Amino acid sequence: MRLYACACCAPSPRFMSAPADASSSGRHVSSGKIDPRLLDDLVAANRILAMENVVDGYGHVSFRHPENPNRYFIARSIAPESVTREDIVECTLDSEMVDPNAPPSYLERYIHGAIYKARPDVNSVVHSHSPTVIPFANTKTPLRAMLHVAGFLAGKVPVFDIKDRFGPTDMLVKNNDHGAALAQVLSDRPVALMRGHGNVCVGDSIKLAVFRAIYTEQNARMQLAARNLDGPITFIDEAEGEECNKMIASTSERPWQLWKKKVGLG
Repeated sequence: MRLYACACCAPSPRFMSAPADASSSGRHVSSGKIDPRLLDDLVAANRILAMENVVDGYGHVSFRHPENPNRYFIARSIAPESVTREDIVECTLDSEMVDPNAPPSYLERYIHGAIYKARPDVNSVVHSHSPTVIPFANTKTPLRAMLHVAGFLAGKVPVFDIKDRFGPTDMLVKNNDHGAALAQVLSDRPVALMRGHGNVCVGDSIKLAVFRAIYTEQNARMQLAARNLDGPITFIDEAEGEECNKMIASTSERPWQLWKKKVGLG
Protein backbone atom coordinates (compact mmCIF):
# COMPACT_ATOMS: atom_id res chain seq x y z
CA MET A 1 0.00 0.00 0.00
CA ARG A 2 1.30 3.43 -0.95
CA LEU A 3 0.22 6.67 0.66
CA TYR A 4 1.63 9.69 -1.06
CA ALA A 5 2.50 12.75 0.94
CA CYS A 6 1.22 16.12 -0.57
CA ALA A 7 -2.35 14.95 -0.12
CA CYS A 8 -31.93 -1.92 5.39
CA CYS A 9 -30.04 -1.96 2.22
CA ALA A 10 -27.51 -4.31 0.69
CA PRO A 11 -24.25 -2.67 -0.36
CA SER A 12 -24.18 -1.63 -4.00
CA PRO A 13 -21.68 -3.84 -5.91
CA ARG A 14 -19.96 -0.81 -7.46
CA PHE A 15 -18.83 0.37 -4.01
CA MET A 16 -17.62 -2.95 -2.62
CA SER A 17 -13.82 -2.74 -2.97
CA ALA A 18 -12.22 -2.54 0.46
CA PRO A 19 -9.58 -0.06 1.64
CA ALA A 20 -6.01 -1.11 2.14
CA ASP A 21 -4.86 -3.04 5.20
CA ALA A 22 -5.54 -0.81 8.19
CA SER A 23 -2.27 -1.85 9.79
CA SER A 24 -0.34 0.39 7.42
CA SER A 25 -0.63 4.15 6.98
CA GLY A 26 1.98 4.38 4.22
CA ARG A 27 5.62 5.35 4.05
CA HIS A 28 5.27 8.70 2.30
CA VAL A 29 3.80 10.68 5.20
CA SER A 30 6.35 13.29 6.23
CA SER A 31 4.34 15.32 8.73
CA GLY A 32 3.82 12.73 11.44
CA LYS A 33 2.00 9.45 11.90
CA ILE A 34 -1.61 9.43 10.77
CA ASP A 35 -4.33 7.17 12.14
CA PRO A 36 -5.19 4.81 9.26
CA ARG A 37 -8.84 4.96 10.30
CA LEU A 38 -8.91 8.60 9.23
CA LEU A 39 -7.57 7.64 5.82
CA ASP A 40 -10.28 5.01 5.56
CA ASP A 41 -12.86 7.64 6.51
CA LEU A 42 -11.58 9.79 3.64
CA VAL A 43 -12.00 6.85 1.26
CA ALA A 44 -15.51 6.28 2.62
CA ALA A 45 -16.36 9.98 2.29
CA ASN A 46 -15.50 9.95 -1.41
CA ARG A 47 -17.62 6.88 -2.09
CA ILE A 48 -20.54 8.08 0.04
CA LEU A 49 -20.69 11.40 -1.79
CA ALA A 50 -20.68 9.50 -5.10
CA MET A 51 -23.42 7.16 -3.93
CA GLU A 52 -25.56 10.13 -2.90
CA ASN A 53 -24.99 11.81 -6.30
CA VAL A 54 -23.37 14.82 -4.70
CA VAL A 55 -20.22 14.18 -6.74
CA ASP A 56 -19.72 12.29 -9.99
CA GLY A 57 -16.50 12.21 -11.98
CA TYR A 58 -15.73 15.60 -10.44
CA GLY A 59 -15.62 16.83 -6.86
CA HIS A 60 -13.34 16.18 -3.91
CA VAL A 61 -13.14 15.97 -0.13
CA SER A 62 -10.21 16.51 2.23
CA PHE A 63 -9.32 16.54 5.90
CA ARG A 64 -6.76 18.49 7.89
CA HIS A 65 -3.86 16.55 9.41
CA PRO A 66 -4.80 16.18 13.11
CA GLU A 67 -1.17 16.44 14.25
CA ASN A 68 0.00 19.09 11.79
CA PRO A 69 -2.66 21.74 11.05
CA ASN A 70 -0.55 23.13 8.20
CA ARG A 71 -1.11 19.99 6.11
CA TYR A 72 -4.15 18.26 4.67
CA PHE A 73 -5.00 15.00 2.92
CA ILE A 74 -6.90 14.66 -0.34
CA ALA A 75 -7.02 12.13 -3.18
CA ARG A 76 -4.95 12.35 -6.32
CA SER A 77 -6.83 13.46 -9.43
CA ILE A 78 -9.28 10.58 -9.70
CA ALA A 79 -13.07 10.17 -9.73
CA PRO A 80 -14.30 10.08 -6.11
CA GLU A 81 -16.06 6.74 -6.49
CA SER A 82 -12.73 5.13 -7.41
CA VAL A 83 -10.65 6.46 -4.48
CA THR A 84 -8.65 3.97 -2.39
CA ARG A 85 -6.14 4.53 0.40
CA GLU A 86 -3.31 4.30 -2.16
CA ASP A 87 -4.71 7.37 -3.93
CA ILE A 88 -4.41 9.71 -0.94
CA VAL A 89 -1.80 12.47 -1.09
CA GLU A 90 -0.69 15.12 1.39
CA CYS A 91 -0.51 18.87 0.73
CA THR A 92 0.66 22.02 2.43
CA LEU A 93 -1.84 24.83 3.00
CA ASP A 94 -0.45 26.42 -0.18
CA SER A 95 -1.70 23.20 -1.82
CA GLU A 96 1.76 22.10 -2.86
CA MET A 97 2.64 18.41 -2.72
CA VAL A 98 4.74 17.46 0.29
CA ASP A 99 6.17 14.56 -1.70
CA PRO A 100 7.42 15.85 -5.08
CA ASN A 101 7.07 12.31 -6.46
CA ALA A 102 3.39 12.05 -5.61
CA PRO A 103 0.87 11.95 -8.46
CA PRO A 104 -0.94 15.23 -9.11
CA SER A 105 -4.05 16.06 -7.14
CA TYR A 106 -7.06 18.03 -8.35
CA LEU A 107 -6.67 21.36 -10.14
CA GLU A 108 -8.98 22.90 -7.55
CA ARG A 109 -7.19 21.64 -4.46
CA TYR A 110 -6.53 25.33 -3.68
CA ILE A 111 -10.10 25.50 -2.39
CA HIS A 112 -9.07 23.26 0.49
CA GLY A 113 -5.77 24.87 1.44
CA ALA A 114 -7.23 28.38 1.38
CA ILE A 115 -10.17 27.46 3.60
CA TYR A 116 -7.91 25.68 6.10
CA LYS A 117 -5.73 28.81 6.20
CA ALA A 118 -8.69 31.09 6.84
CA ARG A 119 -10.67 28.80 9.17
CA PRO A 120 -8.79 27.14 12.04
CA ASP A 121 -12.10 25.60 13.13
CA VAL A 122 -12.47 23.66 9.88
CA ASN A 123 -11.01 20.15 9.65
CA SER A 124 -12.73 18.91 6.49
CA VAL A 125 -13.84 20.45 3.18
CA VAL A 126 -16.13 19.09 0.46
CA HIS A 127 -16.30 20.67 -2.98
CA SER A 128 -19.00 19.41 -5.32
CA HIS A 129 -21.07 20.30 -8.37
CA SER A 130 -24.19 19.21 -6.50
CA PRO A 131 -26.76 19.60 -9.29
CA THR A 132 -29.84 20.96 -7.52
CA VAL A 133 -27.80 23.55 -5.65
CA ILE A 134 -26.37 25.29 -8.72
CA PRO A 135 -29.64 27.06 -9.72
CA PHE A 136 -29.54 28.88 -6.37
CA ALA A 137 -26.00 30.07 -7.15
CA ASN A 138 -27.09 31.40 -10.55
CA THR A 139 -30.31 33.21 -9.62
CA LYS A 140 -31.55 35.76 -7.11
CA THR A 141 -33.35 33.06 -5.09
CA PRO A 142 -31.34 32.36 -1.94
CA LEU A 143 -30.87 28.83 -0.65
CA ARG A 144 -32.64 28.63 2.72
CA ALA A 145 -33.15 25.93 5.34
CA MET A 146 -36.19 23.75 4.63
CA LEU A 147 -35.69 20.85 7.05
CA HIS A 148 -34.22 20.36 10.48
CA VAL A 149 -31.20 18.31 9.38
CA ALA A 150 -30.27 21.21 7.09
CA GLY A 151 -30.58 23.74 9.91
CA PHE A 152 -26.97 24.76 9.22
CA LEU A 153 -28.36 26.59 6.14
CA ALA A 154 -30.47 28.91 8.30
CA GLY A 155 -29.33 32.48 7.85
CA LYS A 156 -27.38 33.69 4.84
CA VAL A 157 -25.80 31.22 2.44
CA PRO A 158 -23.18 33.32 0.59
CA VAL A 159 -22.51 33.05 -3.14
CA PHE A 160 -19.01 33.29 -4.61
CA ASP A 161 -18.79 34.73 -8.12
CA ILE A 162 -15.23 34.37 -9.39
CA LYS A 163 -15.92 36.91 -12.13
CA ASP A 164 -16.34 39.68 -9.55
CA ARG A 165 -12.68 39.42 -8.60
CA PHE A 166 -10.92 37.90 -11.59
CA GLY A 167 -13.00 38.70 -14.67
CA PRO A 168 -13.90 36.00 -17.21
CA THR A 169 -12.34 32.63 -16.28
CA ASP A 170 -13.06 28.93 -16.77
CA MET A 171 -14.79 29.13 -13.34
CA LEU A 172 -12.17 26.92 -11.66
CA VAL A 173 -10.47 27.79 -8.38
CA LYS A 174 -6.98 26.85 -9.50
CA ASN A 175 -4.55 29.05 -7.58
CA ASN A 176 -4.13 30.44 -4.08
CA ASP A 177 -5.59 33.85 -4.97
CA HIS A 178 -8.77 32.22 -6.24
CA GLY A 179 -8.94 30.06 -3.11
CA ALA A 180 -8.43 33.01 -0.77
CA ALA A 181 -11.23 34.93 -2.49
CA LEU A 182 -13.59 31.97 -2.05
CA ALA A 183 -12.59 31.55 1.61
CA GLN A 184 -13.30 35.25 2.18
CA VAL A 185 -16.83 34.88 0.81
CA LEU A 186 -17.40 31.70 2.83
CA SER A 187 -16.34 33.66 5.93
CA ASP A 188 -17.58 31.84 9.06
CA ARG A 189 -20.43 30.04 7.32
CA PRO A 190 -20.68 26.24 6.84
CA VAL A 191 -21.65 26.45 3.15
CA ALA A 192 -20.94 28.76 0.22
CA LEU A 193 -22.35 28.47 -3.29
CA MET A 194 -20.24 29.08 -6.38
CA ARG A 195 -21.94 30.73 -9.35
CA GLY A 196 -21.97 28.51 -12.43
CA HIS A 197 -19.93 25.89 -10.63
CA GLY A 198 -21.06 24.25 -7.39
CA ASN A 199 -20.51 24.72 -3.67
CA VAL A 200 -18.25 24.11 -0.72
CA CYS A 201 -19.33 22.58 2.59
CA VAL A 202 -17.07 22.56 5.64
CA GLY A 203 -17.08 21.01 9.09
CA ASP A 204 -14.97 20.18 12.09
CA SER A 205 -14.80 16.54 10.92
CA ILE A 206 -15.06 14.49 7.74
CA LYS A 207 -18.39 13.13 8.92
CA LEU A 208 -19.90 16.58 9.45
CA ALA A 209 -18.64 18.01 6.15
CA VAL A 210 -20.09 15.01 4.27
CA PHE A 211 -23.36 15.30 6.20
CA ARG A 212 -23.66 18.95 5.22
CA ALA A 213 -22.85 18.27 1.57
CA ILE A 214 -25.55 15.60 1.34
CA TYR A 215 -28.24 17.59 3.10
CA THR A 216 -27.42 20.78 1.20
CA GLU A 217 -28.36 18.91 -1.98
CA GLN A 218 -31.48 17.40 -0.38
CA ASN A 219 -32.55 20.79 0.96
CA ALA A 220 -32.21 22.34 -2.50
CA ARG A 221 -34.50 19.67 -3.97
CA MET A 222 -37.12 20.34 -1.30
CA GLN A 223 -36.95 24.09 -1.77
CA LEU A 224 -37.48 23.77 -5.52
CA ALA A 225 -40.40 21.38 -4.94
CA ALA A 226 -42.01 23.72 -2.40
CA ARG A 227 -42.03 26.58 -4.92
CA ASN A 228 -44.61 24.61 -6.92
CA LEU A 229 -47.04 24.48 -3.99
CA ASP A 230 -49.55 27.09 -2.84
CA GLY A 231 -48.71 29.70 -0.25
CA PRO A 232 -45.47 31.16 1.08
CA ILE A 233 -42.71 28.84 2.26
CA THR A 234 -42.02 28.86 5.98
CA PHE A 235 -38.27 28.37 6.34
CA ILE A 236 -36.30 27.38 9.43
CA ASP A 237 -35.06 30.56 11.08
CA GLU A 238 -31.63 31.15 12.61
CA ALA A 239 -32.70 30.43 16.20
CA GLU A 240 -34.30 27.17 15.13
CA GLY A 241 -31.23 26.39 13.04
CA GLU A 242 -28.98 26.70 16.08
CA GLU A 243 -31.12 24.23 17.99
CA CYS A 244 -31.16 21.86 15.01
CA ASN A 245 -27.37 22.01 14.82
CA LYS A 246 -27.12 20.83 18.43
CA MET A 247 -29.29 17.85 17.55
CA ILE A 248 -27.18 17.06 14.48
CA ALA A 249 -23.99 17.12 16.55
CA SER A 250 -25.36 14.40 18.80
CA THR A 251 -26.86 12.14 16.11
CA SER A 252 -24.74 12.47 12.95
CA GLU A 253 -22.85 9.24 13.67
CA ARG A 254 -26.02 7.29 12.83
CA PRO A 255 -26.30 8.28 9.14
CA TRP A 256 -22.49 8.08 8.76
CA GLN A 257 -22.48 4.43 9.81
CA LEU A 258 -25.43 3.70 7.50
CA TRP A 259 -23.72 5.38 4.54
CA LYS A 260 -20.50 3.47 5.20
CA LYS A 261 -22.47 0.21 5.24
CA LYS A 262 -24.14 1.08 1.94
CA VAL A 263 -20.78 1.59 0.22
CA GLY A 264 -19.43 -1.66 1.66
CA LEU A 265 -17.07 -0.06 4.20
CA GLY A 266 -19.16 -0.36 7.33
